[in-house]
Amino acid sequence: MEAPLSSEKATTETTAIRAPTLLIVDDDVGFVHAAAEVARLQGFEITIASELGQAAQRMRQRDYDLALVDLDLPDGNGLELLQGIDADRTRAVIVTGRPSVESALTSLRNSVVDYLVKPICPERLRELLQAAATDRRMPPPVSASPNHGMVGGSRNFQSVCRMIEKVAPTDAAVLVHGESGVGKELVARAIHAASGRSGPFVAVNCGAVAGELLASQLFGHEKGSFTGAVSRHMGFLEQAAHGTLFLDEITEMAPALQTHLLRVLDFGCFRRVGGHADLAVEVRIVSATNRDPREAVTSGRLREDLYYRLSGFDIPVAPLREREGDAVRLANAFLAELNARGTTRHAFSPDAIDAIARSPWPGNIRELRNAVQRAYILAEDGVVRIAPQAFPPAAADESSHTITFTIGTSFEEMERRILRKTLQHYGNNRRRAAAALGITARTIRNRLARERGAVMVEDDDEG
Repeated sequence: MEAPLSSEKATTETTAIRAPTLLIVDDDVGFVHAAAEVARLQGFEITIASELGQAAQRMRQRDYDLALVDLDLPDGNGLELLQGIDADRTRAVIVTGRPSVESALTSLRNSVVDYLVKPICPERLRELLQAAATDRRMPPPVSASPNHGMVGGSRNFQSVCRMIEKVAPTDAAVLVHGESGVGKELVARAIHAASGRSGPFVAVNCGAVAGELLASQLFGHEKGSFTGAVSRHMGFLEQAAHGTLFLDEITEMAPALQTHLLRVLDFGCFRRVGGHADLAVEVRIVSATNRDPREAVTSGRLREDLYYRLSGFDIPVAPLREREGDAVRLANAFLAELNARGTTRHAFSPDAIDAIARSPWPGNIRELRNAVQRAYILAEDGVVRIAPQAFPPAAADESSHTITFTIGTSFEEMERRILRKTLQHYGNNRRRAAAALGITARTIRNRLARERGAVMVEDDDEG
């Protein structure tokens, strides 16, 4: 997330990485539910059709990475659908409960990737899904996409996307906060990409530069304002005119600089270091921190008046452990990127997928990306599976079965930590965690909602 300090203007072009897609064409409800559950755990977006006509309509609306097509459908033979499938774009698999040599040969002539007989083996289905995920064709760079170039499908992820859609067209200042590695800068870039602003996106890491130097880099300086200032310098604020200035780790900015930034937000003007004239600037400010913003105000790291101006719109970004299913979706996307750039193609083994799904990923998306890259490098040429042992052991350290409390820890804090640890242990499966704790899934959901200050819920449909 931490962007390198640079005076170069950033581009708004983003490579949209989407989740792999699956079309299931079958009127067998039991099979559809079972296959969809396996695919969901693999990070797939799933579309279901029960008839040929319905499936053909779905395929006209979008492309799919994999199609599971039943041979015997209410309105015809599944092989008819394959005539219109682009084999270079979509992998097709015939699924049937009545195998025959003739149909198998016909399938092969229609470029079907495989031929499965019901009841199918879940392990084999996972292998096919993973192969489709890693072989899929990546889309070209675009300036905006339905998910703004981000990958996910969890409720928390969808909530962030909705907030981006709402705030992007406005001029409101935005404060993005969450743990390190959750992708706060990506959220900021998505806001800019969807804003329609004509200026560039410029990122500044406030914690990476000393106070005096940051003042010069941010506001610019006049010639002779300090030793070495041999010419006038245009700061990031001016570079981002009519665009977006992203201030990462805003709570690390020196208090004196916070005062100057407040003036920009209040009056839309600033002064270069060593300058005497006020300069007007039209720029949108998006800031981010990995600290609790209110705690930063209480501790004096962030001016209270600046906090209220920065947080005109607040976007909390959940850690990866609270984004059910997104770790696998992201891992598939990262692996697809590596396969597209490299000379060899690899696929995750089912065990690796399980390890990714179970890990709490305390370093969040950054840790996951590094783990996938490390595993990809360690995979030997010709090996199409990446063993879970290739992942750094640190990823599993957080899954210890013990919790230590110091004397004086409040009951509320102990309850919170026990709940979090139990959820981590059970891979964020609320029903299993609830059973282990002797409470209901609804109770867990309400506890989590209370922490976020959200509305309590009455339903009990969380898995």
